Amino acid sequence: MKAEQRLEALGIVLPEVSPPKAMYLPVKRVGNLLFVSGHLPVKEDGTIYTGKLGKEHGVEYGQAAARRCMISMLATLKAELGDLDSIKNFVKLLSFVACEDGFDQPHMVTNAASELLFDVFGDAGRHARSALGTNQLPLDATVEIEAIVEV
Repeated sequence: MKAEQRLEALGIVLPEVSPPKAMYLPVKRVGNLLFVSGHLPVKEDGTIYTGKLGKEHGVEYGQAAARRCMISMLATLKAELGDLDSIKNFVKLLSFVACEDGFDQPHMVTNAASELLFDVFGDAGRHARSALGTNQLPLDATVEIEAIVEV
């Protein structure tokens, strides 16, 4: 089954890609690698998941945000490549999770993005990964994820 068919089977509709909010490229290609800029958790209604995990929000909220980061990223990759089946491998994810001091679950939040990639791409969706907690992200976003992708 193709990647876009798997997305459809999961009930996922890729959003329209929005232009960058500052001076950067959404994707930079170097040889057969795509360096994908950080993506924020854009909801279906165009708003973003905001706030910190800990007292304000729990792990489940963060997981929903991480999943939306990945859906936004897949939309960007589709716009760049024309076809998600051009992707050979997700090499690395770097995830930033906005959280209160003492929140020790950024890795569990990021699992939602990792699981989505596996569900859509199988073994090609498995990747190396870092998941970091931070005190603030752009636009008060809850999660931001960037990637290195092989095509």
